[in-house]
Amino acid sequence: MRNRLAAIVALVCLAAPALADTAAPAPPPRPNARNMKFPMQGGEAIYQGVCQGCHMPDAKGAVGAGAYPALAGNEKLIEGGYPIGVIMNGQKAMPPLGAMFSDTQIADVVNYIRTHFGNHYTDKVTAAEVKTMR
Repeated sequence: MRNRLAAIVALVCLAAPALADTAAPAPPPRPNARNMKFPMQGGEAIYQGVCQGCHMPDAKGAVGAGAYPALAGNEKLIEGGYPIGVIMNGQKAMPPLGAMFSDTQIADVVNYIRTHFGNHYTDKVTAAEVKTMR
């Protein structure tokens, strides 16, 4: 029995490198308690990777375990400072995400939601503006 167990362990150890070559790539890291940052770059990628889980792919929001406001056609987005503040500091059920994003990432996602989903607020916010709000 002991020899059989040793043989199985040896086979697994020998096969592990071959299995690693065929395994799917690891998903990108997600933020956690160690102050990791979201890895996504660009407004669309950030929206898809972080925001649409609550606000939905069409940005029309949802009601269920909580109320997730629509970003589509949202007049509160007229002023770029409003979504910057909400992303950084949270509001109601939305947690503060500022520590998980760089200034550029926040500017990118704010510019994305302000120019998509039926929103036409084309004055762009900058990473420098985000920095002053930190």
